[in-house]
Amino acid sequence: MQTQKKKMSLTGRIVLGMVLGILTGFAIRSLFAETSFVYEYIVDGLFDVGGSIFIASLQMLVVPLVFVSLVCGTSTLKDISTLGRLGGKTLAFYITTTAIAITLALVMGNIFQPGAGADLAAASNFASKEAPSLGQVIINMFPTNPINSMAEGNTLQIIVFAILFGVAISAAGKPGERIASIFADLNDVIMKLVALLMNIAPFGVFFLMARLFTGLGLDAIFNLFGYFLVLSCTLLLHGFVVYGTLFKVFTGLSPRIFLKKMEDAIMFAFSTASSNATIPVTMETATKRLGVKNRIASFTVPLGATINMDGTAIMQGVATAFIAQAFNIDLTMGDYLMVIATATLASVGTAGVPGVGLIMLAMVLNQVGLPVEGIAIIMGVDRLLDMIRTAVNITGDSCVTCIVAKTEGELDVERFNDPHAGEKEEEIHLHPTPNTNA
Repeated sequence: MQTQKKKMSLTGRIVLGMVLGILTGFAIRSLFAETSFVYEYIVDGLFDVGGSIFIASLQMLVVPLVFVSLVCGTSTLKDISTLGRLGGKTLAFYITTTAIAITLALVMGNIFQPGAGADLAAASNFASKEAPSLGQVIINMFPTNPINSMAEGNTLQIIVFAILFGVAISAAGKPGERIASIFADLNDVIMKLVALLMNIAPFGVFFLMARLFTGLGLDAIFNLFGYFLVLSCTLLLHGFVVYGTLFKVFTGLSPRIFLKKMEDAIMFAFSTASSNATIPVTMETATKRLGVKNRIASFTVPLGATINMDGTAIMQGVATAFIAQAFNIDLTMGDYLMVIATATLASVGTAGVPGVGLIMLAMVLNQVGLPVEGIAIIMGVDRLLDMIRTAVNITGDSCVTCIVAKTEGELDVERFNDPHAGEKEEEIHLHPTPNTNA
């Protein structure tokens, strides 16, 4: 009689790694704060190396995945007008959700007044980098050297070149068909590599959480509890209610099923705090589990990771209200409208990497005359909040991807409604059936 043990799901293993990592980090901070050996060899050694390898393994896939999958998607388009319609629709949805996000953040920030009574007089100077202008962002979208763009990981330039290359393949006739078949095979191989690397996720998450929480004390959260609570609740409200409502209205499908299938990608985004590093997992989730055809996902997901920064926009809105209240500065309705417009446009130029939101926040504060020094106070909890808002960002990417796919007739509803879609394929490739004849 054979007894089969039910294996823990990938989401379960990631959550376990996250919890164990947090507990380990707090334990080291509490018990070994004065032990240099532990910090030198465990925290800065094992944890740092393990977490860095995990992030590097994900980032390794971003450029080939974005380029190959986008070339595959655009090379199948026979009508060039389809690309224009697809791009316009995707961009409109991303900008709309970002505008909703920043508006919601400002409303929540003014209702709950997280900065009222705060003392920011002791804030140290925050040296912000100069944010690019909108015109410069548009110019920088077009690569002068595509190979250099790939080497630097410039997502927008890679997207532009991949689209043009894919369109050229589609227009090249027989030679184009031969090249397209090669890219289709490459895409399948890369997606299998994504599935293989997902196996190390629980270990990578453990190392990242342990490393983070050895240096993040609860006192930092308690000192900014009002700001932390308002921003966290606003992020969750946008992630569940706003996205859930948009998803239901435009697709007619279940938001609950959507969020359930997004669990793995959300955990990856939370642990890495990087939309770009999560692109491989988001693509895998969109195509294998949500039923989006590759020609849609290959365009909307990388674009979303670059320009759809709803979580960052929410942070900018709540932080703006917090800093204005803390410094007793009254903002007019015109100032709020300026914040909405600036934050929405800034999201286009915000790279999907950890911490870059603070650079964009400096630009928003300068637009309405608020002291940039206020950023120094919220930096203590920004890393943790960055993890939450990245999870919101990639949820928005997938939500818009599904909406666009549904309106284009490129969403497999049967696969979407299948609770085990994608899991069976992952099980075959990651856990081959053992030889029972031995």
